[in-house]
Amino acid sequence: MDKPLVSIIIPLYNAAQYIEKAILCIVNQTYQNWELIIVDDGSTDNSLAIAKKYESEKIIVLQQENKGQCAANNHGFSKSKGLYIKFFDADDMLSLNMIAAQVELLLQNPGCIASAKWGRFYNNDISIFKLNPEACWQDMNPIDWICTSWINGAAMMQCALWLIPKSIIEKTGGWNEKLSLINDLEFFTRIVLAAERIIFSSESILYYRSGHGHTLSARKDRMAQQSAFMAIDLSTDYLLAKTRREDALQCCANFLQLFIYDNYPFNSDLIKRAKHKIKGLLKPNIKIPLPGSLKLVNELFGWKVAKLMMNYKRKATIFLKGQNKNIA
Repeated sequence: MDKPLVSIIIPLYNAAQYIEKAILCIVNQTYQNWELIIVDDGSTDNSLAIAKKYESEKIIVLQQENKGQCAANNHGFSKSKGLYIKFFDADDMLSLNMIAAQVELLLQNPGCIASAKWGRFYNNDISIFKLNPEACWQDMNPIDWICTSWINGAAMMQCALWLIPKSIIEKTGGWNEKLSLINDLEFFTRIVLAAERIIFSSESILYYRSGHGHTLSARKDRMAQQSAFMAIDLSTDYLLAKTRREDALQCCANFLQLFIYDNYPFNSDLIKRAKHKIKGLLKPNIKIPLPGSLKLVNELFGWKVAKLMMNYKRKATIFLKGQNKNIA
């Protein structure tokens, strides 16, 4: 069989510092039957100019007014011609054999989607990259994969992990343009549940850039948290519509509890809705992620007191940094 065309879609917004490396990650793939569709979402820096330098028959650069990442992904998908689709954020990187390895697996497993390894690097220093092994790094059926991935109240479903048959996206629908924060959770929960199986590619690695503060996931404003709750609410509904088995109830409860923790003491209305949904599930059993200095506070006085202290400490640190800058 001829090597099928793979469409890679990059939504681009003010990522001038990173987009060239992202493009070169695709250009230098060992698998070469691809098209790269870059959708500039109204960037105000020189991201578009950098992308335009690489425009060719294989690299298509589109422009739209600022509508958000999901709209940019949908626009790119509407122009795609590939049998397989990969969505790829402009600030991340891929191992150079990733697409080849995932294509090979999907050709052997029709109706499935391919996943990958991932790890983080910080401060733009890829030399400190470290893999983040997960129990779901194996071939699994969709429900088992989700319950395993979500059990600690979070999920790594970042877009570049996956290679997806275009037919599955056509069946499940595009990205939800009402969402911003953790939009990938909602989209890929639908994708995973529509697949025959998740096939794990041990040769494929996503290099996930963290700590630079410019990503959607770094946002803590009200609109972002409304999006986060909607994404979690919808995603847990999708899973619970397929199964009510105990581990599904548990991982959904844990996901909602971690949302409550992340938002406390703010967004009380969203916290109330999350608590109400948990009542129909199981009691959360996750450990609240606290720094070592606050673990004793948590044991003595509970996580709410510990979280308040953490917030006050963060505000004090920001204030003191500002004072030091003024003095300087």
